Amino acid sequence: MSLLEIKNLNVSVEDTIILKNLNLELDKGEIAVIMGPNGSGKSTLANSLMGHPEFEAKGDVTLDGEDLLDMEADERSKEGVFLSFQYPVTIPGVTVSNFIRTAINTRRDKKDPIKISEYVKLLNENMKLLNIPKEFAGRYLNDGFSGGEKKKMEILQLAMLKPKLAILDETDSGLDIDSLKQVCESINLLKEKNPDMTFLIITHYQRMLNYIEPDKVCVLLDGRIVSQGGPELAHKLEEEGYEGFR
Repeated sequence: MSLLEIKNLNVSVEDTIILKNLNLELDKGEIAVIMGPNGSGKSTLANSLMGHPEFEAKGDVTLDGEDLLDMEADERSKEGVFLSFQYPVTIPGVTVSNFIRTAINTRRDKKDPIKISEYVKLLNENMKLLNIPKEFAGRYLNDGFSGGEKKKMEILQLAMLKPKLAILDETDSGLDIDSLKQVCESINLLKEKNPDMTFLIITHYQRMLNYIEPDKVCVLLDGRIVSQGGPELAHKLEEEGYEGFR
């Protein structure tokens, strides 16, 4: 069953066209990977799907049959779109627990906020699942966190919000081998617990796919998807580079 359908998507920033008639379809529960070099339009795709106001998007993009481009960023979040940032921001003075609870309540009816007891139970369950120490809940969001810890906080938010579509924008960026493995293991655990969740993973390198098995790999060059295939396509990229796809 199709969850996300992108047809003839064109995205520009200040009159510079970055994505050019891009087409992509993701099924419910699918893990899709977008690979491409710097400047190919990967992060532009992520930000335009989330509704970043700097990106002017034209075309047809639907999520569960609903017109995504007609929604503001907060509306897209409520409809089930989640974006994990390449460089997560630090928010001194706001604890991890309070930040996530606020995010959950923003997506709920104002008259029906999540009960504290329900929230604490859910938070503890997901922190245990992702092997995150309980004391992190009381720390300020990303304040003094390592690169790996910041990325795990993104995955924790993902686990708590349970979106339909999780967009992970270069989650492997800046991670050492051990941190990368831990983050990928967290993603796999989350996917196992939420089989209907669809993932769109954006990355430069094949190394993340040593730990996560994708259903679909897409090569993005110069604003267009030039090739699609299975995991073997990522191995071909690793061996031949991007020049063979130009």
